Amino acid sequence: MHILLLADGRSPITRRWIQGLLALEHRVTLVSSYPCQAVPGVVGLHVLPVAFAGMGGSQAGGARPEGQPSGRRRLVSRARKLFLAGRYWLGPLTLPPYARALRKIIADAQPDLLHALRIPFEGMLAAAAEPEIPLIVTVWGNDLTLHAPASGGMRAWTRRTLRRANGLLADAGRDVRLAKTWGFDPQRPTLVVPGNGGIDLDELEQVRDSHTDTFANLLPAGVPLVVNPRGLRPAYVRNDVFFQAIPLVLQHRPEVYFVCPSMEGQAEAMAWVRHLNLGRNVRLLPYLPQAQLWELFQHAEISASISTHDGTPNTLLEAMACGCFPVAGDLEALREWLTPGINGLLVEPGKPQALAEALLLALEQPGLRARAAVINRRLVRERAEVGALRDKLRLFYRQFEAGEAEETQPDKPEKDPVRRPYRAIGA
Repeated sequence: MHILLLADGRSPITRRWIQGLLALEHRVTLVSSYPCQAVPGVVGLHVLPVAFAGMGGSQAGGARPEGQPSGRRRLVSRARKLFLAGRYWLGPLTLPPYARALRKIIADAQPDLLHALRIPFEGMLAAAAEPEIPLIVTVWGNDLTLHAPASGGMRAWTRRTLRRANGLLADAGRDVRLAKTWGFDPQRPTLVVPGNGGIDLDELEQVRDSHTDTFANLLPAGVPLVVNPRGLRPAYVRNDVFFQAIPLVLQHRPEVYFVCPSMEGQAEAMAWVRHLNLGRNVRLLPYLPQAQLWELFQHAEISASISTHDGTPNTLLEAMACGCFPVAGDLEALREWLTPGINGLLVEPGKPQALAEALLLALEQPGLRARAAVINRRLVRERAEVGALRDKLRLFYRQFEAGEAEETQPDKPEKDPVRRPYRAIGA
């Protein structure tokens, strides 16, 4: 099958998903919403920077193409929240011209299937292009709880996207349920899988057995480590709560060291470290390649990520697979993986004191951490191991192959303020 994938080509999640598609012997054409470097294995690469994506920052860890100016990106980094709010109102207005470009790419590439790796704005762009081939949409953890209600345009295009989708992938069962309230037909195929296609436990063990020590000269030895793995995501990750909790922890355990990948040089993180005088106990690291992040999890006692919107973060599953004890925000989707006091701790996202107490509890109970590590490795193996999930994905995609795809095309939709009728296959 030839799959045209709409995704952020910079993202490690996208690249691991492509690896999974190639392992299933599918051909892949990538339409990236952000400028990105070449992606091994794809038969074609196109860039459509919908919703001002060309001005985006570097949270995904992708390298900036050679010669591209960086001043604009630094400005966006400083005004990230304003930029995000502006995208909610103005981003939907950019869909029609990019939809015309996407239709031309589809006509030239002749894929069998269109797969958008999240709703805003890749899924919206796919729906706007009115494709005459099946459309699969992946829902990320904050697509429906944070982004969809953010403006009238976002609400309308989210509904349009989910009504048009022939199949749905999500990393949490909660999002399958929510998608149906936003217009997804409950009779169409769904599958709950991690957003990166699963955890490769064999690859993780290779990292463990390599005995490399990337952090030997970067981090202090013999002290408890707490990792905040998510970087700066101001719309939904409460790094303010994380940094405010650190002095409360240090009052009781002054030796604890906090490590923050993807925050080196970030003005917001640096300001918190200076304001709270945390320089002796906090290390802001650059973006880490996958293997180095796994190595860091294997060094650390605790992974702490406090968010107000989430599905199943890939970093949560990676930490669990590495035996790193998870502390996270108390959200419905995260309770699909974590039972408080058994294999992790969940805290109210807006309370630094609650986070500090959870971190201290986990630090002071090595038995709890050891028992959780056994449970979490088993959970990942049973529910998120890449080999088993690829078998499920193979069957899921097979439902949209020629001959079956026509049966799954949606009926002609009723009109709404942003919808134009599209022609279903066979119509």
